[in-house]
Amino acid sequence: MPSYRVTMTIGMLRPGVSPERVQPTAADAAEEVAVLESSSVDVVRGQARLVVRFTADDVELALQVARHIVTSTDHVAQALDAVVTERDGGTWRRVG
Repeated sequence: MPSYRVTMTIGMLRPGVSPERVQPTAADAAEEVAVLESSSVDVVRGQARLVVRFTADDVELALQVARHIVTSTDHVAQALDAVVTERDGGTWRRVG
């Protein structure tokens, strides 16, 4: 089954939300509708970047999963930008 990831730039936390809730919220959203492979948070050029990797049968389903992850994450922190990529051999190829 193909592997996909959604990479989000995270902005401000929603009122009353601790930073520790953001990554688990995104991972839980992925697990609701797909097989979660991994999730991580990094700081890139001073901005929080959240990556959630999951499997899906095809690109259309992967885009639906990614939308669900982004929407769920946006409830706890601003999801400013999101890019969906598919594993293609040794590289990640942008889809959607």
